[in-house]
Amino acid sequence: MPSQSRYLSASEAAAALGVARATLYAYTSRGYLHSEAVPGRPRESRYDREEVQRLQQRKEARLDPSKAAAQGLHWGSPVLASGITLIHEGRLYYRGQDVLQLAAHANLEEAAALLWAAEPAETARLFHQPLALSPPRLARLHTLARAPLPLMQMALALAASTDHASHDLRPAAVRQTAARIVRLLTTIVAGRHAATSIHHALQSAWAPSDPPAAGVIRTALVLCADHELNVSAFTARCAASAGASPWDVVSAALATLKGRRHGGSMDRVTALFDEVREPRRARAVIAARLRQGDSIGGFGHPLYPAGDPRAAMLLKLAEAGPHRSQWRLARALANAGESLLHDRPNLDFSLVAVARCYAFPAVAPLVLFALGRTVGWMAHAIEEYAKGELIRPRALYTGPPPHD
Repeated sequence: MPSQSRYLSASEAAAALGVARATLYAYTSRGYLHSEAVPGRPRESRYDREEVQRLQQRKEARLDPSKAAAQGLHWGSPVLASGITLIHEGRLYYRGQDVLQLAAHANLEEAAALLWAAEPAETARLFHQPLALSPPRLARLHTLARAPLPLMQMALALAASTDHASHDLRPAAVRQTAARIVRLLTTIVAGRHAATSIHHALQSAWAPSDPPAAGVIRTALVLCADHELNVSAFTARCAASAGASPWDVVSAALATLKGRRHGGSMDRVTALFDEVREPRRARAVIAARLRQGDSIGGFGHPLYPAGDPRAAMLLKLAEAGPHRSQWRLARALANAGESLLHDRPNLDFSLVAVARCYAFPAVAPLVLFALGRTVGWMAHAIEEYAKGELIRPRALYTGPPPHD
């Protein structure tokens, strides 16, 4: 089904807000809404759908706070304060810094120092600590599982039971533990402990004969580091608010990330690439899926009606990759999706495209997502530890009435 247009006409905006056209114009003059001329029809105005919806939610919040709280848990109004990430007018910022500009030059370690609000004096030593698990213990874990994410989960549980310093929840101590977590997970993915930067360790494991791939991995990790209050970040915050150790915070968030409506959705994107196989089949395959009532993963994002800027940056890197046939396939799928769905590729699609264009392992898209997002989870945990308050919303009961 085609997605909704980004814009509403004046009549549609007024109807959505339940006001007369004159009131809508008053909202615009007072700065509550912004309007722009319709291209080719200068006498007509249009309104951004997302902005109208936000104003509608603010009105409903004043009339019915319980309804507003419910909406806030589903792409609605903000539900808690955070100084980490801002999504505004189609752009993404980490602590006020444009993420696209940051990803053009920074590595994940530098993004972590920014997101964790590390002091300059401690930044240099964060990622130069001893490995949290000894090589023999890591070797034993590899005998139990081969897939990276199950290995990560087992390592997190084991390290949580042995890293006693991780129970110090002061900000500086948590940053130290967070860096140990990121380094251990990188070692698991790379297959060996590496003293180099995270992106170089992954490049050595995934594309040893392609040094430029390190820059692609670096950019992807920074773009994946955080994305405001997504479901795994909220899980991390809940665990941290309960006083769970940083290891257990990441374990809870990682389990959430694997869900098919979150990071696990990349499996659907990979399956789409596998089914299409050839560029000429892209439109027919997507059309057939639509006729069958199937949802198409990899396109659109509610917070980016004009397109996900992270995806656009990664797709440029995919286009420069050495495997041209995979780029032609990704381009054909992107074009077919935009034509039929009226949505642009999102981060999931672009991570799969990058992995294919650089011949990374099939697990690379989800691993890049998980490793990068671990940095964000710990940023959220640091905020929650500092608050010292338990996240405990109330349920709106809808069951049968109580019996005497």
